[in-house]
Amino acid sequence: MIKPFLLQNARLVTPTGVIPSGWLVSDGRIIRLMGAGAAPDIGGAAVIDASGMTLLPGFIDVHVHGAVGYDTMDASPEGLRCMAQFYARHGVTAFLPTTWTDTRARITVALETVAALQGPQPNGATILGVHLEGPYLNPAKCGAQKLDCIRRADRDEALAFLDIGVIRLLALAPEYEENHWLVEECVRRGIAVSVAHTGATYQQIVEAVRRGLTHATHTFNAMTPLGHREPGVVGAVLSQPEICCELIADTIHVHPAVMRVLYAAKGRDGVVLITDAVRPAGLPDGDYAIDDRPVQVKDGAVRLPDGTLAGSILTMDAALRNLMQATGQSLESVWQATSLNAARAIHVADRKGSLEVGKDADLVLLDEDRHVCLTVAEGVVVFRDEVKLPCT
Repeated sequence: MIKPFLLQNARLVTPTGVIPSGWLVSDGRIIRLMGAGAAPDIGGAAVIDASGMTLLPGFIDVHVHGAVGYDTMDASPEGLRCMAQFYARHGVTAFLPTTWTDTRARITVALETVAALQGPQPNGATILGVHLEGPYLNPAKCGAQKLDCIRRADRDEALAFLDIGVIRLLALAPEYEENHWLVEECVRRGIAVSVAHTGATYQQIVEAVRRGLTHATHTFNAMTPLGHREPGVVGAVLSQPEICCELIADTIHVHPAVMRVLYAAKGRDGVVLITDAVRPAGLPDGDYAIDDRPVQVKDGAVRLPDGTLAGSILTMDAALRNLMQATGQSLESVWQATSLNAARAIHVADRKGSLEVGKDADLVLLDEDRHVCLTVAEGVVVFRDEVKLPCT
């Protein structure tokens, strides 16, 4: 049984505005009450004094491959739990373990492992399902994806993946006719579809939107750039209101000035911060491996031997700080990029992504420097900075 708690003396950021000094009560996994001013007397509830810190909905990372030496493709329950715990320390309350392009057998076992484990994790973020990135991509835009495993959407294989019932977001190259049916099938099943690793034209993205595509994978990376005569994928995703754009805000994948352009084009509702973090995230600089491919972590970047970026070591709290600095926007303006926009994108906004009575008690408490002091996932404290937020 999850014990109720009262969080008081907090600055609450809600969809309807900021409560400068307020409180929130969780009951089980949900937010039961919240309000401004002095907190009510809640008998039997644990009390957490926020000391004026800022309370946001917990971060949702819909595109993250690994951390602390583990990767989704390891198909390891222990690895997924360790990943969930690492993410929670950085404010993440829910995430989608993300696959790489690989063989049918390896992708299948990864999907089955996540399916068996999805839900709340001990001292960690909740696993909401899977983001299937590939294998139905464009080999000319493979990035760090396995070139020899990229293929078109075979109906028997793709339906077998979908039938496992754990995929919430599927990324593909929509320019190929063989992939068109998969977009429509995902939409029929309530699975969000993203444009990814693509050489598509502007018009091909417009047509994919008509089929139901609503998401863009790591915007600007591994896609045709913006041109003034051929707008390309970048022009399409910036201008199509139906598309929500992922952003790796590490200032390496995307220059801060371009981050500012993206935010100006899409607004507070249209950007989804992601980490695209891989196995070395949370570990020191050095040499590592993604599957059988060597990578080097140096100066904040993860690269293959040829210099190609291979994911990141970014965390969601750092992504938030970077977006604020790049855009000059306040926390009150950009908070949705860490939570609500992702929840909407993968169709869980009825229960996650904002501080509202009746939604899951997914919370992150930030100090004045926007560092994480407390993370609560579905009513359970999964991380607490005992120095900045000691138990009373």
